[in-house]
Amino acid sequence: MSPRIRQGHSFLERRLFAVNDRYEQINEYINAMLKPRPDKVKKLEAYAKEHHVPIMEEAGIEVLLQMLSIQQAKNILEIGAAIGYSAIRMALELPDANIYTIERDDKRYEEAVNNIKDFEMENRIHVMHGDALELSESVRVTAPYDAIFIDAAKGQYTNFFELYEPMLAPDGVIFTDNVLFKGLVAQNHSDIEPKRRRKLVEKIDQYNQWLMNRPDYQTVILPVGDGIAISKKKR
Repeated sequence: MSPRIRQGHSFLERRLFAVNDRYEQINEYINAMLKPRPDKVKKLEAYAKEHHVPIMEEAGIEVLLQMLSIQQAKNILEIGAAIGYSAIRMALELPDANIYTIERDDKRYEEAVNNIKDFEMENRIHVMHGDALELSESVRVTAPYDAIFIDAAKGQYTNFFELYEPMLAPDGVIFTDNVLFKGLVAQNHSDIEPKRRRKLVEKIDQYNQWLMNRPDYQTVILPVGDGIAISKKKR
C-alpha cells in the first residue's frame, strides 16, 4: 500500500491516491522504454528541472511527436515556448517543418532564442516575444498551420483556442498539454488547496468540458504525461 494511503483518508481519497500511484507507475514504465535522446536534449531537460522550468513530460512529448510525424505537419504554431524545449524537439523530429512559437516572459524568451541558436535551428524555429493574446495579427501572416500546440497560461486555454483555431489548416490538429493537471481535474475540487490552485483546476476542467462538447471539433484526451487533448475539426 502506498505510504500516502493512510487510515485517516476517506475511501474516495484512498482510491484517488491509488489511481495516481498506478498512473505514475505506468508513466515510469513507458518512460523506461523511450528511445534515447541526444545529450544536448538531455542537458536542456536537466536545466529545466534544476531551474523549475515547466516542460512537457517524457511520455507526453513522445506522443506529440508521433502524432505530428503521422500527420506530416509542415507548419506548426506553439503557444508557450518557455526555453524552447518542445520547439526544438519538434524540429529534430520533423526536419521539413517550420515552427512558430510565442513566449511572453522576457527571461525565457532570451533563453529560448539562445537554445535554438545552440541547436542551429534559427532558420526553422521562429520565436515571437509577447502575449499570445495580442499577437494574432503577426501570427496570421504565416498561417494556416497544420498543427497548433497550446502550452501556455492554463487559465487562458479557452481564449487561446478561440483566437487561433481559425488559423488552422482544414485537416489540422490542435494539441493542448496539461489538461489532466496531475490528475487534480478528476478529484473533488472543493478539497484542493490552496484556493489559487483550486481555481486553476476548475478552469482546466471547464476548458476540457467546453472542448469535448464543441460541435465543430472532435476531441480525445490521452492520459499520458500530464494529459494531452487532441482536437480535430469535423468536416
